Amino acid sequence: MNAPDTTYFRKGFGLKQDVEATLSADYAGQLVDLLRARDYRLAAGDVTVRLAKEFGFCYGVERAVEYAYQTRHKFPDRRVYLVGEIIHNPHVNQRLREMGIEILLPAGGVFDYSAISADDVVILPAFGVTMTDFQTLRDKGCVVVDTTCGSVLNVWKRVEVYARDGFTSLIHGKYYHEETRATASQVEKFPGGTYLVVRNMDEAHDVTEYLAGRGDRAAFLAKYGRAASAHFDPDVHLRRIGVANQTTMLARESLAIGEEVGRAMTSAKGDAYRAENFRTFDTICSATQDRQDAVNALLLEPLDVMLVVGGFNSSNTLSLAALCAEKVRTFHVEDALCIDPVRGTIRARDTVSGAEVETADWLRSGAVTVGLTAGASTPNNKIGDTVARVFATRGIDPMSIG
Repeated sequence: MNAPDTTYFRKGFGLKQDVEATLSADYAGQLVDLLRARDYRLAAGDVTVRLAKEFGFCYGVERAVEYAYQTRHKFPDRRVYLVGEIIHNPHVNQRLREMGIEILLPAGGVFDYSAISADDVVILPAFGVTMTDFQTLRDKGCVVVDTTCGSVLNVWKRVEVYARDGFTSLIHGKYYHEETRATASQVEKFPGGTYLVVRNMDEAHDVTEYLAGRGDRAAFLAKYGRAASAHFDPDVHLRRIGVANQTTMLARESLAIGEEVGRAMTSAKGDAYRAENFRTFDTICSATQDRQDAVNALLLEPLDVMLVVGGFNSSNTLSLAALCAEKVRTFHVEDALCIDPVRGTIRARDTVSGAEVETADWLRSGAVTVGLTAGASTPNNKIGDTVARVFATRGIDPMSIG
């Protein structure tokens, strides 16, 4: 019988009760609890706030953050490192720094592990890490605490099967995103494993055009060089395609991309060819889907403005903001500090350009209904702080709401 591995941990250290009080103090939100208790609706004066019924921290995020806290508690006297951000929320990552966890940041997409020794502890983020990064850390003999989300692991299994069976993994995602880089690396488990990342439907159309025989090889390689395997050749590797996605993308677009590519393969070579050489599978995580569904339900109500709270680099938050912007005036704010009640301004990320824009008098006069949701990496206290500032903008003391 093999001895247990004492340097690799995926299930925490059994210290949940030891860190629960600290986690609650750091991230709980009283106003969010009040919203839940009142059917996700708070009204005071002429302001009503409506909260989507699925929002904020998902299970995978809660697990990752809790394991980071457990790790610090388990190893109080050892150096603890984190490979990149644990999740895409600046407040959570800053709190980990305050706990003495050093966050390693990549240079040109590459992490430097030279300072890490076998005596150190390294936390892997919820997004996961590439196979190369993982093996480098295992070779060092340090303690590795793996918080990779289960939904991400499901995508890895799908991509691994594609590579095993000789399919190119066509991944709907952002080629530079930590999760997508980690997912793409899974094809390396098999000789010749290949991937191509497309950001949106426009980029997927480049693939369908190539399948239709209207693509230019040199132009395609020039455009997607950074988003594909080093050996990728569209003339060879678009013959067999398996579709997957970054778990936080817009679900309907991922499904549409799969349908478009499948249709293009049928048009080019027939149903029989498609049946043998095309696969697709919805790998959007359930938490992402639940939050998108909840927002769509909220958008059926009469809203004057929508607030989406979450990191400006949070993919699932960006997807929520894009959904909302289609139906109502929407502001994507990183946190409550983006709202200045005294000046009556809001600083938000523009859903089209990505630029941060300050807007005056964003909360119209008279009775107003504000919709609210938050990305899966946004803690409840930051959501509650945002609600408080909405009311404060109208001169309403949130502490008076009972």
